[in-house]
Amino acid sequence: MPPPVNRSVRLPRLAFVVRILFALFLFGTGIMTMGFGINGYPVGDPPTELDQFMIALEKTGYLIFWVGLLKTVAGGLMFFPRTTPLAILMALPYAFNILLYVIFFAHQYLVVGLPDFAACALLIYCYFDWYRPIFAGPTEVTQPATVSIQNSNGGEHAI
Repeated sequence: MPPPVNRSVRLPRLAFVVRILFALFLFGTGIMTMGFGINGYPVGDPPTELDQFMIALEKTGYLIFWVGLLKTVAGGLMFFPRTTPLAILMALPYAFNILLYVIFFAHQYLVVGLPDFAACALLIYCYFDWYRPIFAGPTEVTQPATVSIQNSNGGEHAI
């Protein structure tokens, strides 16, 4: 049995504050996004280009409800230290998507999108010891001891 791995959190105080704030953000906006999936995206009068994009996205069936559900679950898991590394990985695709969305489409939301991605990236750095085995090479496996067994004729053979 391999020795237990010591997994620590880098910058623990900062990681705690960022984790709780990011969890609140994900949980709150996840519920809001599920509402958009059920009730439709609210648009202004007249609709802006961004509103038209969101309406077109809604018509394609982009699974807005499921994105909201994933954000809500990730935010909920992030409140508990034991499930935080999993929650961070669950939130990463969303955070990266939001980063691209605010850079290329919704420039007015950069003030939300950049800290969102930055929080996820910082938490990945802080919890990197949990992800290190993913990037590690194959581990050395020791061979079990050879056991000799006597057969009914008195001869021995190893298994």
